[in-house]
Amino acid sequence: MSARIDPSWVVFDSIENDRHDRCIDLFRRPDGSFGFEEFRRDVEDAGVWTPVAYYSRSTYVSNEAALDAAIACVVWLGEAVAARRK
Repeated sequence: MSARIDPSWVVFDSIENDRHDRCIDLFRRPDGSFGFEEFRRDVEDAGVWTPVAYYSRSTYVSNEAALDAAIACVVWLGEAVAARRK
């Protein structure tokens, strides 16, 4: 788990792109707020997920709001979410 995701936060969904080299984690904090973070995984990093942005600093009132914000911020995510719903 990335240091950018606090151990007290519960990751309730992880969405990867179709190449499996990008990922969004959606999480809930103990205070009831929600958030997300984007990660990448590269061969030169031995396949370890590495954060690529500082989205986890933002807070949202619901998991839906966090997902909507993630889709608005992360170019590839809308397509990945649509593919999951098929």
